[in-house]
Amino acid sequence: MTLPQPITWTPDGIHILDQTLLPQEERYLTLDTVAGLAEAISLLRVRGAPLIGIAGAYGVALAARQAAGTASGREEALAAIERAGAELVVTRPTAVNLRWAIERMLVVARAATGDAPALAAALETEALAIHAEDREMCARIGRYGAAFVPDGATVLTHCNAGALATGGMGTALAPIYTAHAAGRRVRVVADETRPLLQGSRLTAWELARAGVDVTVIADNMAASRLRRGDIAAIFVGADRIAANGDTANKIGTYPLALAARAHGVPFYVAAPRSTFDLAIETGDDIPIEERVATEVTALHGTRTAPEGVGAWNPAFDVTPAELVTAFITDVGVLGAGEIGRALRGA
Repeated sequence: MTLPQPITWTPDGIHILDQTLLPQEERYLTLDTVAGLAEAISLLRVRGAPLIGIAGAYGVALAARQAAGTASGREEALAAIERAGAELVVTRPTAVNLRWAIERMLVVARAATGDAPALAAALETEALAIHAEDREMCARIGRYGAAFVPDGATVLTHCNAGALATGGMGTALAPIYTAHAAGRRVRVVADETRPLLQGSRLTAWELARAGVDVTVIADNMAASRLRRGDIAAIFVGADRIAANGDTANKIGTYPLALAARAHGVPFYVAAPRSTFDLAIETGDDIPIEERVATEVTALHGTRTAPEGVGAWNPAFDVTPAELVTAFITDVGVLGAGEIGRALRGA
């Protein structure tokens, strides 16, 4: 099974797979400035909540590396690191992993002793640790979630929450990959995920590349497919989960959860601890990013709506906790009522 490596820390900078070009072109970029990374995150060259958290951590480490060669001392280097964190954290407001990773890096920076090069070394070590931890968290999610993917199952997913969105095998796709690696016959139906088609462009690309049977459907076909009765379960990822279990994920997740409830299909949210925001009580407090209208009014640069017509383009919606069958996390399978007890202090 071959999975893509969407981000790598290198001596020359941050090596990323440009996801805006998939599936037509597999092109890698090396980003050597914080501004370049911020732009890549904003433009979705790097995307997926866990992955942009890793990218943010590497961005702070990059700022520290560069400051080690230019700053007059530790305090000047620390100021440059703080500025980098502030620039990166605002690029995607909904996904909590970005803020979580940057704040973790800044805690290390403020506590580190020694000169600017020592500070850079400490932050490089921390960023690599965040990446490695995410890889292991994905593997654990895969092991816990594979129990819900029996041999011969057909499952449905929305957006992309696989290897392209994380530091490992993914969140929502991790149970599928784990079951596939164990020899189970698994079929995946992937919502195309309007308006940017992360399901058809990215999920279908990486599943097919890994040898998993995948079929793409338009988002508005999902309820009809569930009515056929051949979908065993739905797996989605998340960008932020409130303390009560309300879940922000790619726009279109909420109506999919409603359709799942109507047809009695289990609806699973797969996410690592870093995606849970226990500081907010409900989904009403999750900031929802709104993106440019042209993502809706045009497709691949060709306008599909009349000139002068605008668009409402929220990147995410919030699925109420009562519609979620269970949360598949790196510490086990949880009900909404178990989130706080299981994750506080974990």
